[in-house]
Amino acid sequence: MAFPSRALRCLALPVLLGLALPVIGQSAPVPQPAPTPQPNPAPATDRAVPQGMPVPASVAPAATDPLAPLPPIPGVDQSAWLYKGSDLPQDKMWKFGRLANGLRFAVRRNGVPPGQVAVRVRIDAGSLNEQASERGFAHLIEHLSFRGSQHVPDGEAKRIWQRLGATFGSDSNASTTPTQTVYQLDLPGATEAGLDESLKILSGMMAAPSLTAQSLNAERPVVLAERREQPGPQVRYADKLRQTLFAGQPLAERSPIGQLATLEAATPETVRAFHDRWYRPERAVVIISGDMDPLLLAKLVTKNFGGWQGVGANPADPDFGKPKADAPVAGALVEPSMPPVVAMAVLRPWQYQDDTAIFNQKRMVDMVAARLISRRLENRARAGGSFLQASVALDDVSRSANLTTVNVVPLGDNWEVALKDVRAVIADAMATPPTQGEIDRELADYDAILRNQVETARVEAGSKQADDMVGALDIRETVTAPETSYQILRQAIDKKMFTPATVLASTRKIFQGTATRALVNTRTAQPDAVAKLTAALKADVRPLAESRRRRGAITFAQLPKLGKPGTVVSREKVDELGLEKVTFANGVRLLLLANDGETGRVYIRVRFGRGYDALPATRESPAWAADLALVAGGIGKFDQGDLDRLTAGRTMGMDFDIDDDAFAFNALSSPGDYADNLKLIAAKLIAPRWDAAPVNRAKAAMLAGYDGFDSSPDGVLGHDLERLLRGGDPRWGTPPREAVMATTPESFKALWAPLLASGPIEVSVFGDVKADDAIKAVAESLGAIPARPPVVGPVPPIRFPAHVDTPVVRTHTGPADQAAAVIAWPTGGGSAGDQVRNRLDVLAQVFADRLFDRLRSQAGASYSPQVASQWPIGLPGGGRMIAIGMVAPDKVDFFLATARSIAADLASKPIDADELQRIKRPMAQRLARMASGNMFWMQRLGGAAYDPQRIEATRRLAKDFVSIGPADLQAVAAKYLRPDTDWTLKVVPRAK
Repeated sequence: MAFPSRALRCLALPVLLGLALPVIGQSAPVPQPAPTPQPNPAPATDRAVPQGMPVPASVAPAATDPLAPLPPIPGVDQSAWLYKGSDLPQDKMWKFGRLANGLRFAVRRNGVPPGQVAVRVRIDAGSLNEQASERGFAHLIEHLSFRGSQHVPDGEAKRIWQRLGATFGSDSNASTTPTQTVYQLDLPGATEAGLDESLKILSGMMAAPSLTAQSLNAERPVVLAERREQPGPQVRYADKLRQTLFAGQPLAERSPIGQLATLEAATPETVRAFHDRWYRPERAVVIISGDMDPLLLAKLVTKNFGGWQGVGANPADPDFGKPKADAPVAGALVEPSMPPVVAMAVLRPWQYQDDTAIFNQKRMVDMVAARLISRRLENRARAGGSFLQASVALDDVSRSANLTTVNVVPLGDNWEVALKDVRAVIADAMATPPTQGEIDRELADYDAILRNQVETARVEAGSKQADDMVGALDIRETVTAPETSYQILRQAIDKKMFTPATVLASTRKIFQGTATRALVNTRTAQPDAVAKLTAALKADVRPLAESRRRRGAITFAQLPKLGKPGTVVSREKVDELGLEKVTFANGVRLLLLANDGETGRVYIRVRFGRGYDALPATRESPAWAADLALVAGGIGKFDQGDLDRLTAGRTMGMDFDIDDDAFAFNALSSPGDYADNLKLIAAKLIAPRWDAAPVNRAKAAMLAGYDGFDSSPDGVLGHDLERLLRGGDPRWGTPPREAVMATTPESFKALWAPLLASGPIEVSVFGDVKADDAIKAVAESLGAIPARPPVVGPVPPIRFPAHVDTPVVRTHTGPADQAAAVIAWPTGGGSAGDQVRNRLDVLAQVFADRLFDRLRSQAGASYSPQVASQWPIGLPGGGRMIAIGMVAPDKVDFFLATARSIAADLASKPIDADELQRIKRPMAQRLARMASGNMFWMQRLGGAAYDPQRIEATRRLAKDFVSIGPADLQAVAAKYLRPDTDWTLKVVPRAK
């Protein structure tokens, strides 16, 4: 059973009907069945944005029972091949089949987002299938398949996908790992004809890619550019870690990116030999989850892939080997640009297991044991231990080993002490049973995660389901319905599988194996590092174990008191958006979008103060530390560990960020938890705790990263670019090392205490709530705090650097073949300029598409050049159009000249209709998908309680987007992409 990711997702549901653009060759989009009956929308000409409220999404109604088997399909074995050997209940929404040629498929109906079909084609071959002379071929074929194939002329694939509404790189992409190659297509607004054409193209890509000398010579520079642009320190660390942990196994030397020598030596014949050996229907699975009849999906797969025949005999799977007990225990690396780190692993052979209920329940006990140790390590780090961070995890790696990994980031350079302290926590966990209270704490979170997946299953995206199926196939497991996963956990609890004795036994088990190995990275050479690490792994650490801190129960009643519930002084509806604006007596304003479009999800955002406008613009400040230290500082008398226990088993959160014109606390909660989540945020505003430990931890973490900032062009850009583009304004970018060193808990409090206590508050509650209940919840939380003093004072000016005739130069210490080039033009800002902003967004996509074609597809000079328009809604200026490329040093001037040439062309003449269609159709589909989820509306309307212009901009978004034509784009290009205002930067290797 593949365990679902906990990552939060933004779903898309149907609202922006006015954005539908016809596919080339069609008079209009072919409508797909709606998942549920929808309110009758007003005509598109009467509204800029159709009914703004996200609407319910579910599996679209079918003529037959969606759980019933498909009718027989001639020549297709429709048995549920995925569940062979498993006693887990089959997720009957999935329909399975095996064609006569051996290709398997799994298809299902899913209406999230409506009209989209997610396709994955998985080839059971990756870099571990390569011979020594073929290193990198699996990844190279992935590139060549997208470049051209039986049904696609060379270089035309991107344009074809665009005309079908898919964005290259996000909707259409591929990935190669040691064990698989996966081709991805998320087809928005899919029709039967469009999907049929797409599957035809994909089948040609698998069976007959263009493996000619012309295509190979054109795409090889792109692959080498991708290889060149990888960050050197991280690549060297990953390579050394693989070599250390998997010594004696193929995985130790099989990075998917390959080797320069083998890639340069590749010929059409040698690449075809790899393709013909491993690209075969018996090793392929087509997975589709989307808004169509699964019988139609199965028939289209059969039609388009049924004729594929492999070349020669199907080879046996390669032997991935097993961990070697006699390989070296320790390894060392000197990477000055990375912080010291120790990675330790206990390795066991990977072996196939039938995916049964008891197998999963035993693994759940192992996971609880690992989570419990990780929590103890985190508590010790928070208290100011010898390490910044440490954690324990379980994983199956590339079907080569089953691992228990321990990662340790020491405080400073004393990695030996940090490793021993971490091992002491593990040794204590192996020696003494945990309390039942500790176990129940982890189970509460585990239960909440799986229960939330059940509650939100109705709005799980089809792309997520397709990706979960790919992950399960890779590790030779199954997928199950969220209800089944939750039942397996509950049954394990009922059987009392989670006791101090069982968790102790599991802890001991996960730290036993064939071998224990470790790698240490140090900033400076330590000739005896391997010997020290070997000794540290064997040292008796039992005397270092600390006594376990017993913590009592905490309830919300113990949080700081908020006051009497606030009263509502005004309540206004914005009908066309489904929005309500509510004002409370203490001045707090609420934006409320109550809907069940995302079942079980409630999005909360509390904006307060003035954001970047309130930070010092003429001096350095401790603002940088807020992300790590502000929330972690605690509330009232409770530290972060206390608050973790308070929220255990509940869907609650409190993340912090800084917007242009406000600070914000954010959370993704649930209908049963959001009211208390609001109280938690309110308590943070009125009674923050100023714990010194999180500030010191943030400071140590920040300082640990400085040596890596100049290790690659990417690192330099991450450190320097934002501040350079702001004319040196200290509110943005990474502060100097001296400013971080000067930060103290006292200076942190001096900055943030008044910022938390002042300025207007806007609360946004979007999601699965009842309107009156949500207003009551805000009245009892943010509405119950005292009125806040206003923030006064001028808004600091926003600067953009002056035009330069020659690029500003920064240097890096990484590989000599890496460089970066940047060109930017100033634009504008503010909510009143929304129409200009929309045009610049489209212009940026046109610019990006042309730059991609000229730099990657034609010249092979850059793997992934980027172009973006950034228009700050909450600031009066500071916007820019920016293009960035990672290139070889001798291609910097070429990049800048190409970007300037494109800019000049966009300003001098309008683009043609086909190019505009290829750009706007994927943008429209992406916008429609985003706009159907609550996060889109929350982001668009943030600040609207105080700035009505943002509501007006949202009202006319769709109409304005549809109206954008070639002349509009030429006009904004002529206004902003001027050669006398551009600013350029290059990051080149430092002279040695």
